[in-house]
Amino acid sequence: MRKINSLNTTIIRKVLMALTGLFLCFFLIIHLAGNLQLLLPHEIAQTQYNAYSHILSGNFIIKLVSYVLYVSILAHALLALVLTIVNWRAGGSKYAVDKRRQVSGWITRNMGILGSLIFVFLIVHLADFWYVYKFGHPPMDAAGNKDLYTIVVEVYKEPLYVVGYVIAMIVLGFHLWHGFQSAFRTLGLYNFKYHKWVKYFGFFFSIVMTVGFAIIPIILYFRFAGG
Repeated sequence: MRKINSLNTTIIRKVLMALTGLFLCFFLIIHLAGNLQLLLPHEIAQTQYNAYSHILSGNFIIKLVSYVLYVSILAHALLALVLTIVNWRAGGSKYAVDKRRQVSGWITRNMGILGSLIFVFLIVHLADFWYVYKFGHPPMDAAGNKDLYTIVVEVYKEPLYVVGYVIAMIVLGFHLWHGFQSAFRTLGLYNFKYHKWVKYFGFFFSIVMTVGFAIIPIILYFRFAGG
């Protein structure tokens, strides 16, 4: 009975981890779409991005979604930690290793490490932007909105930060590549009929997210500091 309860608990944890992971994937799409405004011409980007940030911070529904996002991030990280500890104690793999070679063996064996690096990056990223915007004293733009655009530009003038950001996005890409397929397997949506489509879409999604996010600080660096 104890083994059955333990198995059911593990299954529930994996399902919750899959659902929070897919929700975070959806958030990445929205976040990337918003951040691409940074690549507009300077004057337009500043006005539009700051207005966009102001709307996000002032809308009740968006605030509610943001709370769900914070909970999902913490839940996803804690569930990954718990599952890793359970696997270690059981003498199994470090992190839910899939033996069917759906993705690279190295990625599967090191998902815990990749996830930990992403979590550390996320803390730094939130401290540099979200915390400063919410609780700091950012400058104001001509429209009277907090000038998050200038804060972002100033940070991305630092070459070491840009390099670190790009590396973090590569790590995120590997994490997404495996995690996307793993989530579909956990939810029972990865059968022989369309597993290739899930695999290809997961690879495409990870590439788009990696390149999309990584190219923003690179372009801003060369636009404002590298010229």
